[in-house]
Order: sequence, then C-alpha cells, then structure tokens
Amino acid sequence: MRKVLPGFGITLGFTLTYLSLIVLIPLSALLFKTMSFTWEQFEAAVTSARVVASYRLTFGASLLAALVNVVFGLLVAWVLVRYEFFGKKLIDALVDLPFALPTAVAGISLTALLASNGWVGQIFESWGIQLAFNPTGVVIALIFIGLPFVVRTVQPVLEDTEKELEEAAACLGATRWQTFARVILPAITPALLTGFALAFARAIGEYGSVIFIAGNMPMVSEITPLLIVSKLEQYDVPGATSIAVVMLAISFSLLLLINALQAWQRARSGSPA
Repeated sequence: MRKVLPGFGITLGFTLTYLSLIVLIPLSALLFKTMSFTWEQFEAAVTSARVVASYRLTFGASLLAALVNVVFGLLVAWVLVRYEFFGKKLIDALVDLPFALPTAVAGISLTALLASNGWVGQIFESWGIQLAFNPTGVVIALIFIGLPFVVRTVQPVLEDTEKELEEAAACLGATRWQTFARVILPAITPALLTGFALAFARAIGEYGSVIFIAGNMPMVSEITPLLIVSKLEQYDVPGATSIAVVMLAISFSLLLLINALQAWQRARSGSPA
C-alpha cells in the first residue's frame, strides 16, 4: 500500500535530526552539566533566598505582563480590524516595532522615557510614583515586548469571524456585550490563550530590554536570566545551569498547562450544543 505522503520517512528523519541538533542536544548538555552537582548542592543553588526572589519577580512580572497584554492586545486588534481611521496603517506597523527593535535599544529607550528625569517618569515622580529601576519597570518592559504576540495572534481570527452571527444575535435581541461575550469571545479564546502563552514565554526569557530599566537590585529587581549570566561571569557554570534547569521545568510545565487549556477550549467549541 502506497503512503499518502511520498518521502515521509526521509522528511521525518531530517526533521528529527534537525530538532535534535537545535533543541534536544543543547537541552541534554544543560542537564548533563547540572549533574556535576550533588543533590544537596543543586538544592542549595536553586533555593537560596536570592534565587527564589528572582523566580518570584521573573514569573510574577511575566504573568502580570501577559495578562495585561491579553486585555490591551485584544483592544488593539479589535480597533485595527473593526474600524477605519486616519493613520491605521501606521499604527498597524508600529505594533511590530518590538519585533524589529533590538532589545537593548528598547531597554535604553524605556529607561530614558520612564526614569525620574524622563518625559513620562518625571510626571509620575511628582506624584510619588517611580516607574524605573524597580519591579514596575520590569513589568512595563515585558508588556512592551509581549504586546505584538497577542495582537498578531488575535487579529486574523477576528478578521475571519463571521459577522452574520453577530447580526443574527442582534436580531434576536442580544446587546453588544452579550454578543461579544457569547458569540465573539468563545471564537477567539483559543487565539487569546495562544497569544498569552507566546507573550508569557517571551517575557520569562527576556533579558536585554529589562536589565536597563530594572535596576538589578538583588532581592528586589533582579531577574533570573541576569542571575544566570552573573553566575556564568563568575565561572559557576553548574550553578547557572541548575537555575536554568528549574526555569526550563517551570516554563515547560506552564506551557503544557496552557496547551491543555487550548485543546480543552477547542474541544468544547467543537462539541454540539
């Protein structure tokens, strides 16, 4: 019996080889390097007060930034899809700016803007609010770099949403909020979850745009990627890889959970009413 896809064996072999070279082998090296530690050394390296504080900031700020991006990313995508206005193409292009902008440039720009002597920072400083060199600055930087993931994931789904369903809901007496909550939101929820996962994953590993605005104070505004780099600069490679393994395990678990939620949402949407 002939196979549906000719050359499937060769293609599969090439794919697995490429995946191994790019992903599996580096991750395996990470694990093997960590094994040079005893369990007591590993536990001490990944559970010290400074490291735990960096976990709390990194994952907490990434989660908060991703949640903010889900809300405002949906609003931006909605405006770009549903309305026509002057400068729409310019705003649409600006959404992709964090993709093209080097992360260090983004960090320097945000710091210059939000510092106490910056255009925006000095306004909040007069109210007693400091935006830069603290965890608030970390969240702002992560919001900046994560917003395009939500917008570009939700935007095509909104464009493909059938407006006839909205018109039918309106004819049946549904308000605009009811139409959005019961017709539009269920259709775009998988895309929102995907955008959230992408923004969250990007935020966890972000380095360049954060270190300039964070202040990098241990136990206060020090992110985990910076702590890993610091240990590498001190030639503590096993310590750095130990922290990286914990980051990898937590990130992978969270992404699996989000993917499971996406699968559940798709199954629920596809099930008969």
